[in-house]
Amino acid sequence: MKRMIFLLTAVFALGTLAVYADDQGEERKGPQLTFEQSRYDYGTIYVDDIPETKLDIKFSNTGDEPLILSNVRACCGTRVTSWPREPIMPGEEEVIKIEFRLAPRPQRISRSVTVNYNHPERPTERFRITGQVVERE
Repeated sequence: MKRMIFLLTAVFALGTLAVYADDQGEERKGPQLTFEQSRYDYGTIYVDDIPETKLDIKFSNTGDEPLILSNVRACCGTRVTSWPREPIMPGEEEVIKIEFRLAPRPQRISRSVTVNYNHPERPTERFRITGQVVERE
């Protein structure tokens, strides 16, 4: 009986050690969406000089597994015109295209684009667009 308890204890200890050693090895990151810039700031725009509001949001997969976008949505009258539907391999870069209108009046620009993807722990990333439209003095 003592031999059996000793043997089970030894097997348990070796199993625990093997799991611990495996965790200390190379850590897998999974897919990881990384924007080239975390936000786009228009700065100060004058009412009489509003630029074309089309943006290409560049991003890459900095993880070690294919990145799959499941949904890309924008708020506040911002339209997503295209986003990649195919898997993005590690190290590859892609673009999300958006467009929106700015009314010719003073306002604060605060828009966001939300991207859902296949990361197991943090499946959402947000890209922000900021700025200010003002009257010329």
